[in-house]
Amino acid sequence: MLEVSDYSKKYRNNPNYSARHIGFTVSEGEVVGLVGSNGAGKSTIIKSIIGVLPFTEGAIHVGGFDIVKQSEQAKKLIGYVPDDHSVYEKLTGREYINYIGSLYGATKEQKRYITDDLAVKFEIAHALDVQIAGYSHGMRQKICILGALTHEPKLWVLDEPMVGLDHQTMTLLCDFIRNYADGGHSVLFSSHNLDVVQKVCDKIVFIRKGEVADIVDLRREEGFDLGKYYMELNEGKRDA
Repeated sequence: MLEVSDYSKKYRNNPNYSARHIGFTVSEGEVVGLVGSNGAGKSTIIKSIIGVLPFTEGAIHVGGFDIVKQSEQAKKLIGYVPDDHSVYEKLTGREYINYIGSLYGATKEQKRYITDDLAVKFEIAHALDVQIAGYSHGMRQKICILGALTHEPKLWVLDEPMVGLDHQTMTLLCDFIRNYADGGHSVLFSSHNLDVVQKVCDKIVFIRKGEVADIVDLRREEGFDLGKYYMELNEGKRDA
């Protein structure tokens, strides 16, 4: 579903690459985690994948569509939850869901599933007709998550989705991510919560200093200690 090939990004007036020679895939039914320290380049990579940040070299394909040359077709397959929980504050939760759904061509049934089913599951149904400006941080995160799902995206991309969520909602989201992938969709998310990553992911892409340090398939690594491995990788005790 997602193929990142030899991706590199250099910002203007900066001689150094923010990300270089990045390559990995996310298959249908797979959950892949992007893991790395602050400033490693995870958000830069994600913003290029969803088509909002141009890149310097390489290629990104979503569902076989080139994110640059066939951007409209590629973007229609993506649902994105940003790390800053950006929303239209003057809209109510329901208006926001309907607006995002309309942008992506979601059906009435898909929108109704979000407002009637998922909103109840994520305990935000009571606030759907309240202006988002009055939402708490956690509620804004929830409405971002629901908005990204309005068109049932083939590729669901989440950047630090657990920030601001209580333990109960985190557990619910972890289960939902796993079930969403098991239903034939693809999920890519970045997180500093290693317990969540190990619980939910099939594969982990470690990003260090803008490069892929390692890719670990958890389905083939029984008893893998992610916390220990992560520390050793960042401290240079393991080779990429």
